[in-house]
Amino acid sequence: MTFPGRMLIDRVPADGAWNMAVDEVLLESALARGLATIRWYRWRSATVSLGYFQQLQHVAGDPRLAGLPAVRRLSGGGAILHHHELTYSCALPAEHACAVRPLELYDRVHSAIVAVLRAAGIPAALRGRSQRSGNEPFLCFGRPDPRDVILHGHKVLGSAQRRRRGAVLQHGSLLLARSQHAPAFPGVNDLAPAAGIDADLAPRLAESLERELELSGEHGTLDSRERARIEDLEQRIYRHPELRPGRCGEVERQPRSA
Repeated sequence: MTFPGRMLIDRVPADGAWNMAVDEVLLESALARGLATIRWYRWRSATVSLGYFQQLQHVAGDPRLAGLPAVRRLSGGGAILHHHELTYSCALPAEHACAVRPLELYDRVHSAIVAVLRAAGIPAALRGRSQRSGNEPFLCFGRPDPRDVILHGHKVLGSAQRRRRGAVLQHGSLLLARSQHAPAFPGVNDLAPAAGIDADLAPRLAESLERELELSGEHGTLDSRERARIEDLEQRIYRHPELRPGRCGEVERQPRSA
């Protein structure tokens, strides 16, 4: 049995505030309208997205990242330097079977992405077992997790979630190439250069996620109500990384560090 949904493929890269506002609105649409969405998108320039609880001053204090634009995500976890990558999000209503099993959602989404990479001749795999330290690095791609997608021992995909009253947003980054701002983290094309992966892979990735999550949607667009809401959140919240997105568009001041 399939679940109604839609696929969004953003052909034009956008800035961080817009991208994160869209993802929050997709979660709102899943919650209020029962609408499931898969989205693939890119970033206009190298941008740091902070995990929900991270401190903004850490960006300025990191010589790799100082001077780069920053945005705060709705989800937790470590900071991500978005540069040469494809980024996905999926928003599922509470009625979807995967919304009540968050760890399964990681596995299913990551497995669907691995399947597309393997079909392209890239021997990606789920990490499996890992050992996490108590003092984790600031950047997400320096943090091992059993559900990471790895290639030749390097993490090339990681994801994070945010839940609201049973609905769930999951988003993550597929590294295509290393950034000069974080050269320690190679991408798919650095590790498997013959593959030549680029943004044209996004439709295949979206279709693989659609099958794995048993959605029956077609390629769609944001409606006028969503766009108005995105513009509001973009300007009022996401252009201010010192703020933390609250519940349903409210804001919370960033807590002071201890």
